[in-house]
Amino acid sequence: MNQLYHHGNLRHALLARAEEALQEVGIDGLSLRQLARDIGVSHAAPARHFRDKQALLDALALEGFEALNAALAGAVDGSGSFRERFGRMARAYVTFAVDRPDLLHLMYTTKHRESAGEMLRQTGEAGMVTARDLIAQAQASGEVRPGDPGMLAAVAHAQVHGIAVLASGGMLPAMETDAILDVAIDLFWRGLKA
Repeated sequence: MNQLYHHGNLRHALLARAEEALQEVGIDGLSLRQLARDIGVSHAAPARHFRDKQALLDALALEGFEALNAALAGAVDGSGSFRERFGRMARAYVTFAVDRPDLLHLMYTTKHRESAGEMLRQTGEAGMVTARDLIAQAQASGEVRPGDPGMLAAVAHAQVHGIAVLASGGMLPAMETDAILDVAIDLFWRGLKA
């Protein structure tokens, strides 16, 4: 029996192995039957938690967003100027993307499916809410110019997500990613200054 699986923890074991398999064989190569074999349970066992492969992918995407949201929230909590907190949040996003590129791709493709559940959509938007709230707080303190904080957060997300996708896809040299992110954060924040 695989070490991932412990009695009573089948759901967690399936999701952990699914993320590994996602990196190894991609979405198309992922199968519930193979995951069951990998963790040493019967081929019918996954059905206790996931009715089909899409249900597993939805759950994996949801867990991914929960982990990303926790990283973003942790980055903005604590001391520092709004710009410093924004910079930590941007770095947390890029780090997540570089460390878990296949999961990030799954998260966004799953969230934007027409049949995606409301919980997945809301959890997928929570990081944007964190960014919007940070910008709104900076506006309230007079550090950032007026404007729709949701729109400003969307622009920030597009910029940081673009860098994250390039970095996680190996299209940016590793040592340049930090420098590019520094410049992007600086340009964005200068554009927001009151």
